[in-house]
Amino acid sequence: MSKFRTESDLLGDLQVPFDAYYGVQTQRAIDNFYISGSKMSEFPEFVRAIAYVKLAAAQTNHELGLLSDELLKSISQACNELIEGKMHEQFPVDMIQGGAGTSVNMNANEVIANRALEIMGYERGDYQHCSPNDHVNLSQSTNDAYPTTIKLAIIRMNDSLVKHLKQLVDAFRNKGKEFADVIKMGRTQLQDAVPMTLGQEFEAFAATLEEEITRLNNLSDLFLEINMGGTAIGTGLNAPKKFPKICADKLAAATGEAFVPAADLVEATPDTGSYVIYSSALKRMAVKLSKICNDLRLLSSGPRAGLNEINLPPMQPGSSIMPGKVNPVIPEVVNQVCFKVYGNDLTVTFAAEAGQLQLNVMEPVLCQSIIESIVFLERALDTLREKCIVGITANREVCLNMVKNSIGIVTALNPHIGYKNSTKIAKEALETGKSVYDLVLEHKLLSQDKLDEILDPKNMLGI
Repeated sequence: MSKFRTESDLLGDLQVPFDAYYGVQTQRAIDNFYISGSKMSEFPEFVRAIAYVKLAAAQTNHELGLLSDELLKSISQACNELIEGKMHEQFPVDMIQGGAGTSVNMNANEVIANRALEIMGYERGDYQHCSPNDHVNLSQSTNDAYPTTIKLAIIRMNDSLVKHLKQLVDAFRNKGKEFADVIKMGRTQLQDAVPMTLGQEFEAFAATLEEEITRLNNLSDLFLEINMGGTAIGTGLNAPKKFPKICADKLAAATGEAFVPAADLVEATPDTGSYVIYSSALKRMAVKLSKICNDLRLLSSGPRAGLNEINLPPMQPGSSIMPGKVNPVIPEVVNQVCFKVYGNDLTVTFAAEAGQLQLNVMEPVLCQSIIESIVFLERALDTLREKCIVGITANREVCLNMVKNSIGIVTALNPHIGYKNSTKIAKEALETGKSVYDLVLEHKLLSQDKLDEILDPKNMLGI
């Protein structure tokens, strides 16, 4: 049978697993919030982030004479172990919860306090020697520690997301080079437009996603302004006046990120503007990514009754009833990830707007939505690159024949025979099925040599 220890809080006594580093408030959160099924322990950067926050706070309290040498040493060791990836299973709290993040904050306070007790030679739960509230949470509130944790976690997760995005950009750019000599028809409104190369098309995919790297990095810098030392509502009650600046400096030194204290802690405590704009950047990237996947599905449609300009790597049989059918499952799944990101962005918008007075209590769902978007996008970027983009091949003859047979090339004749004549040629080509080439010669609008020069696809590419 499992062993338990009894801990108490405002609501009374509660049994906690004997070997758990977490305590009574974490246990209440486990009992109260089974919502998303996503636990804090599933997001290592989030656990590391709150450990960094608690480490910086302990160092600040020690410097200000509020924490003993022994407590600093034991709390610091516990925090560093979390940063190293240890004890993450001790964070079972659901990412979506009531209480404005109190359960997350107390989960960390309890784990760090109990590990510190163990380091000092005491039993877990013997909080008179190291208290989750009085020592680990000293000079803090959930309302400054929790949002600071979210900000650090997003900064670190953004770094990883951008790395994976760069890899996808490189994959598209490599295909652009590979397909640089593949002539094809460009299309507007799904109608024939003018010739281009498949390489130009893939280079455009790379360029549009590359724009998002700078945007994401610039917007993640907004998270460097933190409200540590503001405590409950930004007035700094129970925190020394020097705490905000010293703590921001300590956190910057520990993480290598350029954290600074907010100029107005009362304003900063309920403010969620940085989350709103960063989430919108994730949505913007997702919109571009989804559009690219739509294009890949169109370009590979067929193989006999579609465009069939490219071949996507076959990943699995596409039907339980139609033999031989293979579907573009990788672009499809990435499309669906993007739809989730759109929804998460709307959730962030609602959560940010729902803040009231001196606190936004909806930060847990705001946090969960952004982190989920980052995780899903990172996985989708890798999946698209590894299982689709690197294996795409071009159907060169299909692409070239479409150019030769397209009425769209009549656009190149405008400067030479005029728009009116070009329109007549296009109309007649549609009605008779004759080629633009043959009709121009038939109507003696240009010599064959001149026509060959103008309609050489390479002369129409603008490269």
